[in-house]
Amino acid sequence: MDESKPMRAALAAAAEDQIVFDLAGIAAQYRTLNRELPGVGVRFAMKACPVDEVLSCLAAQGAGFDAASPNEIRQALRTGVPVELIHYGNTIKSDQHIAEAYRLGVRDFATDCLEDVAAIAAHAPGARVFCRLATDGAGALWGLSHKFGCSPGDAVLVLAAAQAAGLVPSGLSVHVGSQQMTADAWRDTFDHLADVLATLNQRGIFPDHVNLGGGLPAQGYLDKHGRPLEPPLDKIFTAIREGMVRLGEVSATALDFVMEPGRHLVADHGAIRAHVSRLSARQQLNGERQYWLYLSCGKFNGLYEMDELQYRLVFPSHPQGGERVPAVVAGPTCDSDDAYNHRYSLTQVPKAVASGDPVWILSCGAYATSYTTQGFNGFAPLPYTPIHGGEQ
Repeated sequence: MDESKPMRAALAAAAEDQIVFDLAGIAAQYRTLNRELPGVGVRFAMKACPVDEVLSCLAAQGAGFDAASPNEIRQALRTGVPVELIHYGNTIKSDQHIAEAYRLGVRDFATDCLEDVAAIAAHAPGARVFCRLATDGAGALWGLSHKFGCSPGDAVLVLAAAQAAGLVPSGLSVHVGSQQMTADAWRDTFDHLADVLATLNQRGIFPDHVNLGGGLPAQGYLDKHGRPLEPPLDKIFTAIREGMVRLGEVSATALDFVMEPGRHLVADHGAIRAHVSRLSARQQLNGERQYWLYLSCGKFNGLYEMDELQYRLVFPSHPQGGERVPAVVAGPTCDSDDAYNHRYSLTQVPKAVASGDPVWILSCGAYATSYTTQGFNGFAPLPYTPIHGGEQ
């Protein structure tokens, strides 16, 4: 996936390191998702890109928000979005945070255990709750299979307890894993959802919606071997559409559907303008001579996900025809984790690069701002620049 013309222009014009977000590209990505999954409500996962301008852009398109804390709820409300389009999607929350979200007007809460149901009943009386089912995360770069979600049997118990406590057992939710690369994961998840819905209906519990969570992939990453990841988006969307039809046939009542996309909407429409600190060649303990490319940006100020994927690098001062060498790419800090740690994923970089040369790091619009530290080793968080409009 090539960067847009406005993105290229903004990167070329940047004299200092920064993150650039293409708001027009994000809006277009949102509209494409709506065309692929018509009728599905979007609740943008704020953790992926908690940038005010990006959130306002999505709210203007009609998106709501998946918030994980009262602070995120307040940030979402500042966009002007109706509070009815914000849900508290974190199954892990304190009594204080439940009460605070309720005071802010939120009435939809994720849950996955009896203890959380009791807390919601006490501090958010009459609220709607949707229960998150666990998934195995197979096929995703980040499986998300342990910390969140419950078994199908527990989901029935949880929603029955919610109903008994005066809450509204409003729905089920899932998350197939972040950057999910297979359509089969979605098909398997719909099988589980159908079974749980049928059991709930038999128990006299009739959810009114299913939250399909996140997991839709970005398209611009490279794999650990430096090849395009190429997620099968057409097959994934087909599996989702077919699964929604199936759930509608299983449910005793009409179902609404929502999703919580994050990286799918923003990753390919954000890029970092960084610079080269140094290209060096050092003999390793095994006797091999290894090139290392040190950048001004690394794991702690924009590239936190570098262990699981490769970002595409562009060296605008060096044409493609020049000599290239295989190098480990690393950030600027004195932390050994601040590097691509996969020996088999060396990046081809221009041998002639010099300290200070600009580098464009593409498809890093997701999690570049939210995971960054407040200045580890004295390297400050990158500023960001939203750009508006233009040809894609």
